[in-house]
Amino acid sequence: MAAPPRLFDRTLHRRRLDRAARAFGAADFLKVRAAADLVERLEAIMRNFPVAVDLGARTGVFSRLLAQSDAAAKVGLLIETDLSARMLAARPGARLQADEERLPFASASLDLVVSSLALHWANDLPGAMIQIRRALKPDGLFLGAILGGDSFTELRQSLMAAEAELTNGAGLRVAPLAEAYDAAGLLQRAGFALPVADVDRVVVRYAHPLRLIADLRAMGETAAMLEPARPLSRAVIARACQIYQDRFSGPDGKVSATFDILTLTGWAPHESQQKPLPRGSGTVRLEDALQAVKRERES
Repeated sequence: MAAPPRLFDRTLHRRRLDRAARAFGAADFLKVRAAADLVERLEAIMRNFPVAVDLGARTGVFSRLLAQSDAAAKVGLLIETDLSARMLAARPGARLQADEERLPFASASLDLVVSSLALHWANDLPGAMIQIRRALKPDGLFLGAILGGDSFTELRQSLMAAEAELTNGAGLRVAPLAEAYDAAGLLQRAGFALPVADVDRVVVRYAHPLRLIADLRAMGETAAMLEPARPLSRAVIARACQIYQDRFSGPDGKVSATFDILTLTGWAPHESQQKPLPRGSGTVRLEDALQAVKRERES
C-alpha cells in the first residue's frame, strides 16, 4: 500500500508552535471551546479512566477545564503531550514532548486519549488515529476535535482570488482539512467501535481580516506546507483583504471567519460492546412495520 502524501512540514509547524507559545492564551478561544466540549462529554460517561493522555495539550486548556468539572474525579493520571516543548514549559503535572504522528505509548497502555485541535496537522490522520486506537486498552475511549469542513473558507477564497487576479496563479495558502462527512469514516478506518462524529460551526467576527491572521499566528495555525507557495507580496495581501471585506463583511463592516470543529468519539473494540445484529436476523418485516406506523398515524 502506498504511503499517504506528506503535505505538512512538521518541523516548521513545531517552530510556529514554539513562537506561538507565549501569546497562545490571547487567542485560545477555539481551543477552549473544543476542550470544554470534550470535558462535557466525559461528564456524561459513567466510567473511570486511570491513565489518560492529552495529545496536543498546548498550554493545558483541557486539564484546567477538567479540574473545574465533575469529570475530574474520573481521570487519574493525565499525561500532557505536545509537539512544542515551549507549549508545555513551566507547568506542573506529567508532560511529554511528542509528535502526534509517532506516539511513544505502548499498546493497550491507556484508558483515555483526548485531543483538541491538534490532529488536523497530521500528514496521515488515519494512521495517527490507528496509533491512538492501538495505545488504548480494550474498551478505552478516544475523544478528539479537529478543524475541518469549511474552516477558513473566507480566507481561502480571498487569497485565491487576489493571487489569480494579480499573478495569474494561486498557491496553496490554507492547509487542506478533512471534510465533515468523512469524520465518522476516519474512526471506522482506524478500527474504532461505536464511532460518532458531529460538527460545531463557529463564526467569529473581526474588525479586519488582518486580525484573523494575527489570531491564527497566535494559535500556531498558520500554514506549514512541505512545498510552500511563493511569498505573498504586499499588493496581494492588500487585495485579498479588500476582497475579504467586499464579500464577507456585514452591515457593521466586520468580516466573518468560519471554523468547523469536527468532534470524534470512538472506543477501542471490546467483546462487551454493543454490536449490530447480523444481516437477516430481524424478526419483523419492514412492510409490516411500515403498515403499523401508517395505522398509528391514521388512528
